[in-house]
Amino acid sequence: MFDFIKNIFAKNSVDYKELMKNGAQIIDVRTPSEFSNGNIRNSKNIPLQHLAAEMKKLDLKKPIITCCASGMRSASAKSLLQQNGFEAYNGGGWSSLENKLNK
Repeated sequence: MFDFIKNIFAKNSVDYKELMKNGAQIIDVRTPSEFSNGNIRNSKNIPLQHLAAEMKKLDLKKPIITCCASGMRSASAKSLLQQNGFEAYNGGGWSSLENKLNK
């Protein structure tokens, strides 16, 4: 039973470092003021409410990692991007994602 549960979680884990090596884009969907208080270097700030209109500026050929403050808005952004043909992953909170990328 434990191995079964372990395998479920292992399949759901994402190697964010590997995605970045493959040219992933980081899209931070927080507000501009939140973004200005701290962000991941080279990430792009597109607030969630503007994402649908800004999608045409994103590279459809590159994976996208979304992030926000806690992971809620980035989950919505991931779903929206996937519905529009993007390979998208929810990176969760930006500081947590930054720690994963710097390990």
